[in-house]
Amino acid sequence: MIKTLVVATGNPGKLEEMKAYLLALNLELQLKPEEIEVEETGETFIENACLKASEVAKATGKWAIADDSGLTVDALNGAPGVYSARYGTTDRDRIDRVLRELGDSTNRKAAFVCAVAIARPDGLIALKLEAVCPGEILTTPQGNGGFGYDPIFYVPAEQKTFAQMSAEQKQVISHRGQAFKVLLPQLQQLIKQA
Repeated sequence: MIKTLVVATGNPGKLEEMKAYLLALNLELQLKPEEIEVEETGETFIENACLKASEVAKATGKWAIADDSGLTVDALNGAPGVYSARYGTTDRDRIDRVLRELGDSTNRKAAFVCAVAIARPDGLIALKLEAVCPGEILTTPQGNGGFGYDPIFYVPAEQKTFAQMSAEQKQVISHRGQAFKVLLPQLQQLIKQA
């Protein structure tokens, strides 16, 4: 029986976000121990999510969940991609770099991608999936909410950037929201079988 999931992150904000998505499952979620460091050497979001979940599960001997997500921009050949968090030293740096590299390109298509993996205590991957929220990159930031690339990521279907959406709205339509919507029923099945 799965009662506890170790979240492969040192970020308390991400832990709280996952708790909100997994509320219905009545699981105890806990941060990974600080001393466990996992180098993200994967070339894809799914590889990194699997790597983090597997390493944390083996190190703790418990079930573990990890996600890896980021922004992909078509005209930049998928960059920043798995390097989204390391594309600059601050959110502002990262936004400025994407805007600078895009220049006046007319192809502004982009997507936020979220990969989620769950590993058994022995490190074997029990579940993995990926979800995508398509959008476009604006030429100037808009909105004050969210974090990261949210002010320049525009979702045409909503006619807003992530930074202009309420937290609740973003939680439903975002890449992470989509991923956890798919994950929930699969995880419920896994809990019954484990």
